[in-house]
Amino acid sequence: MRNIQNGVNVDQLMSTVDAIQDNPDLARFQFRAKSEWGGGGRAKTSIKSFYGAGQEDTSRDAPFIVEADEPPVLLGDNHAPNAVELVLSALTSCLTVGFAYNAATQGVKLNSLEFGMEGDVDLRGFLGMSGSMRPGFENIQVTCRVSSDATPEKLNEIWEHVQRTSPVLDICCNPVPVTLTLEQVMPENAAGGERQESLSAASES
Repeated sequence: MRNIQNGVNVDQLMSTVDAIQDNPDLARFQFRAKSEWGGGGRAKTSIKSFYGAGQEDTSRDAPFIVEADEPPVLLGDNHAPNAVELVLSALTSCLTVGFAYNAATQGVKLNSLEFGMEGDVDLRGFLGMSGSMRPGFENIQVTCRVSSDATPEKLNEIWEHVQRTSPVLDICCNPVPVTLTLEQVMPENAAGGERQESLSAASES
């Protein structure tokens, strides 16, 4: 009989941990995304294959599509959340997974788990109006609301562990090397047909 807790297959999770302990190379993953402009402030990101557990993962029959737009006050059409709202979504999703998985491995049943998030941005940084103003979030506030019969001490223990091990929280709180490359793709009707030209060497941020 499978050991299912909070919708998580605990036996499979622990088997994964054991496999990685025996072969640390299985822990190496590479996730990918491809995005295209949709006019105005719209972007459509396609996410499908990734590398993990020592091989290319092709379990997804079709790509996931994540759309982004801006609200009218920021010249968009409200077709989708904007990019910084998607950052909040990524963070809360990661914290949710971490809490649910870690609670499951400790036999803690969750009745409900909710996150409230707020992020403050000053647009003067994005608009280039202030060299001293950062373009991104100045701060992010996260409130976790959990319903469980576990003791407050146990829930706080899980919560602190989740904060230490959340990949997206780590991305938000610590510098990550980002390599940026600009390439120009010439229109197909241009002389010589379509061609791609690198305009600058890769830069790291």
